[in-house]
Order: sequence, then structure tokens, then C-alpha cells
Amino acid sequence: MDVPEMINAGELVLKRWEPAWAVELADAVGESLPEFQPFLPWAVDGYGLDQSRAFIEMSVDSWDAGTEFNYAVFTTIGELIGSIGLMTRLGPGTLEIGYWIRTPFAGRGHMTAAVTVLTRVALTLDGVERVVVRFDEANKASAAVAAKAGFTEVDRSRREPAAPGETEILVTTERRS
Repeated sequence: MDVPEMINAGELVLKRWEPAWAVELADAVGESLPEFQPFLPWAVDGYGLDQSRAFIEMSVDSWDAGTEFNYAVFTTIGELIGSIGLMTRLGPGTLEIGYWIRTPFAGRGHMTAAVTVLTRVALTLDGVERVVVRFDEANKASAAVAAKAGFTEVDRSRREPAAPGETEILVTTERRS
């Protein structure tokens, strides 16, 4: 899959994760833990440089393997404000988007812009018919981003909660080419 390593999105730039950004990543996650912990199982107390390095290493390896394509989200002046990625885990023809945004930048439309542009790019890739965003029913912020980015709910399923704020309901939304 020929996924671009950098995507310009107006006031944002999406760049393939690089090891040099590990400190910034640890700072961003640490600053946003209270908002992340209810819905992101990896967002644990003590998240720090070791965890951010491991995430970036996994991101580099997964990109090279063609299974995940994770981007750091920056403002045009270079502030790291979040992360977004495409995952192939739902099988052929489908890419799933996952995302988070640093707390001070939430509610400004940045993640909606990032999801919108990444979806547009994903739907131009060979063999991709749909892009999916999945989130817990209780995660109103992720639901709002998906809706504003033009995703339509297509399924609700039961699953075991993985984080303390989750319910048993996983909502699946999609956009098609």
C-alpha cells in the first residue's frame, strides 16, 4: 500500500512518527492522561519516555510491515497536538482510523480536520473501499469527531470493555469511496 509519509491538512501536518519525537509524545500523553484514561487502555499512570519510545518503534515496524500507518499530528508551527493512524486489522478493502488529541487542543476542530483529510487520502489507495472509525458508546468526543468528519453509524456490537470508562457497546461508523 502506497501510503504517504506526510500529509498537509491546512493548518495541520500529519507526519509518519519518528524516534526523535519521543519526548514530545511522552509530554503530550502525560498532560492529557485524565482525558485519555477512560477510553484508552494504554494511557496509564506513569506513561513516560519508555512507553512513547515503544509506541514509536512499534509504529515504525508496523508501517514497514504494512499493517499500521501512524502519524504524529502537528500544527504548522510544529506543535505536537495528537496522533492518528490507519490500521488494516479489519481485513481487505477496509482501513480503520484511530486518533487522540492533546487536551489543550481539543474542541477546536483539529482532529476532525485530520480525520477528514486522512479519510480522503485512504479512500484513494488501491483496494480501499471503506474507512471505519470505531469507538465506545460512552466516548462522546470520538463520536463527535466521526460525525463531523462525515462518518455514518453502521453497527453496534458488544465486547468486553478494555478501559475504565468504557461500556460494552462498540459503535462502528464508516465512509465509503
